[in-house]
Amino acid sequence: MITRSSRFNRRRFIFTSTSAASGLMLTWNFSRGWAAEKPKRRQVGPGEKLNIAAIGAGGQAATDINGVATENIVALCDVDRNRLEERGKKFPGARLFADYRKMLEEMPEIDAVTVSTPDHHHALASILAMKLGKHVYCQKPLAHSVWEARQMLKVAREMKVITQMGNQGHSYDSTRELVELVQSGALGEVREVHVWTDRPIWPQGMAAPSKGGGNPPEHVNWDLWLGPAPWRAYHEDYLPFKWRGWWDFGTGAPGDMGCHNSDAAFWALKLEAPTSVEAESSGVNNQSAPKWSIVRSEFPKRGELPPVTITWYDGGKLPSSDLVGGETLPKNGTIMIGSKGKIVFRDWNPNGFRVLPEEAFPKDKRPAPTLARAKDNPYQEWIQACKGGAPCLSGFEYAVPLTEFVLLGNVALRTGKKIEWDAKNLRVTNTTAAAQYIRREYRKGWEIA
Repeated sequence: MITRSSRFNRRRFIFTSTSAASGLMLTWNFSRGWAAEKPKRRQVGPGEKLNIAAIGAGGQAATDINGVATENIVALCDVDRNRLEERGKKFPGARLFADYRKMLEEMPEIDAVTVSTPDHHHALASILAMKLGKHVYCQKPLAHSVWEARQMLKVAREMKVITQMGNQGHSYDSTRELVELVQSGALGEVREVHVWTDRPIWPQGMAAPSKGGGNPPEHVNWDLWLGPAPWRAYHEDYLPFKWRGWWDFGTGAPGDMGCHNSDAAFWALKLEAPTSVEAESSGVNNQSAPKWSIVRSEFPKRGELPPVTITWYDGGKLPSSDLVGGETLPKNGTIMIGSKGKIVFRDWNPNGFRVLPEEAFPKDKRPAPTLARAKDNPYQEWIQACKGGAPCLSGFEYAVPLTEFVLLGNVALRTGKKIEWDAKNLRVTNTTAAAQYIRREYRKGWEIA
């Protein structure tokens, strides 16, 4: 375990277990203070730079930090000392932290944060930041549970902060062109959608960690890495990327890719909450997500729009290639089937989409743009919104329903039966066993208030 003797002092990097323990108490006292008085937020104009703090420094976090590096990077936070030190070399003016609670407490000058942690930290980190009036860019899936996602939307509304989920494809011009085409009625009535991914590309289906384990590396603060998740001993089966397959930390293949690959269809068809979800898989246990799954979500009629079924496939499962004339399907993609035609595309990719039959949908006959263009840059879309520009189109108002739909697939998987969803009351109506997957328990000191 990491001790006082392993303290890393450069630029006040707070890393030891003693620091983490003090952070727990500070978080509690700090939270009570927020309830008493809303923080004042600095207004940043178009010609000024935001003070941005990054929660997470390696992996996808590195991409997110580079994406916002046009601004002032004033703080970096990661529980992995090596990753933090390496990223800190690129931003010598930034303060370094292991605990984002400490960072938020000590740096009121922060205007906005990026949250690029494992899934189980997304909600808490985002909510703590928003309660202090900070704008938030949070990676997908927005939360680890449906209840967390709803709490994030609640706080975002209360604090009137600018938010964006990191499903980058939402900002691509081609995605917005696709949405405009579908909403123009070009495909006719769309009642069937198929979405698939090549994930998982990490281990899943385990009932327990493999033999081995031991102490965490000295450069990793395991207690802080666990955060709100239940306590368990360190094991190399969890890090650095394998956490995605474990229920306590990740949300499996649907959580990793669902908010990417389902996004355009969900947006174009004006979907909100499904009414029922059922799933099949390679087999489910209470430790890790299955090796493969197929999830069917039923959406009701929306005004004049007909009901829709979205079927999700992962772990090597695919829809029939007959849907696209026998062509080989890409590793990730979506097929939308309408009464007048089909759209086939690889989501989260700026290379566009195909409308079938192609001769019936020439590009020069497509509808005029109605959605703002973000030049394929989700980071600048968020940054400009934080400075008073046009709102982000994947802000939490949109991203929470999308995330909820994706995470309900995991609820159906773990429950082992078709679930009937009461979105208004945030409950599954046909089995009480689902409640534990809608809202989880939190370790002491890491509760979401």
